[in-house]
Amino acid sequence: MTRLFAALGFGVAALFVLSLFIGPAGLTLGNSLHALFGLSDGPEGLIMQEIRLPRALLAVMVGLSLGMAGAAMQGYLRNPLAEPGLIGVSGAAALGAVLSIQTGLSAMAPLALPLAALAGALTGVLLILALAGPRGTSLTLILAGIAMSSMAAALTSLVLNLSPNPFAANEIVFWMMGSLADRAFVHVWLALPFMVVGWALLTSLGRGLDALTLGEDAAQTMGIRLGRLRLMLILGTASVVGAATAVAGAIGFVGLVVPHLLRGAVGARPSRLIWASALGGAAMVLAADIAVRLILPERDLKLGVLTALVGAPLFLHLVYKTRREMG
Repeated sequence: MTRLFAALGFGVAALFVLSLFIGPAGLTLGNSLHALFGLSDGPEGLIMQEIRLPRALLAVMVGLSLGMAGAAMQGYLRNPLAEPGLIGVSGAAALGAVLSIQTGLSAMAPLALPLAALAGALTGVLLILALAGPRGTSLTLILAGIAMSSMAAALTSLVLNLSPNPFAANEIVFWMMGSLADRAFVHVWLALPFMVVGWALLTSLGRGLDALTLGEDAAQTMGIRLGRLRLMLILGTASVVGAATAVAGAIGFVGLVVPHLLRGAVGARPSRLIWASALGGAAMVLAADIAVRLILPERDLKLGVLTALVGAPLFLHLVYKTRREMG
């Protein structure tokens, strides 16, 4: 177990360093290091400190958030097909961002788009809590999440359908593909408080999720308050997923595939899987963000598109492998 976490930590650190030194600017290693530590004036310092560094930090934050939320959601529902977007917060956040683009608010203020996305995520989680009820079951949570996701997707499609401005519609489509390009430290500081709260909530669920693997009745006899556990799960997932969607757009399959890959290595214990998936998610998003800069750099390949292209076939392979093992 220690070796696994050490390997994941080393992988994240190595990919983070690579992310800082890979890009179209063509900087040498020496120039990059001098610019990164403020020893060089000019455009090199701007590139390293205001473009590449916040982009790499956001990749770690987004990947960590999505991986952790996916593992927690799968542990609570005891369903390996669960993923962070199941409760509909990502769709609600995307709807808020889409409305800010359509109404022109995002063009008037740089932070209007992520703030609108966060407002959408907050509205979504309040509706989920109202629909699921204080004593609802996991099935109620799933149904409420599906309803929220469907409604958010329908309203987003309606905005696109009725958009009289083709430029706004084009911007909406590209934003929904997910990307970390053109992000700055203001996005890091905007998302970080919400993510820190979400990380604290999700990591505190380990004992309860471990007990829940024995069944709800057994968990209750062990002193686990299922209502409180579900509330913390919803709030934690909403905080990290809403913040990630606000600053990076829709990035799928990270929270679904990463826990699948690492579940066997941690003995299928949710408390360990949350931490392993956090590191694995950070590594996956960092690697994907490096890849989009190397694959067709002149065409601006979107991060969400690449994670879907890689994640979907990998997930299908895992499903097929699981079916063969069960058969």
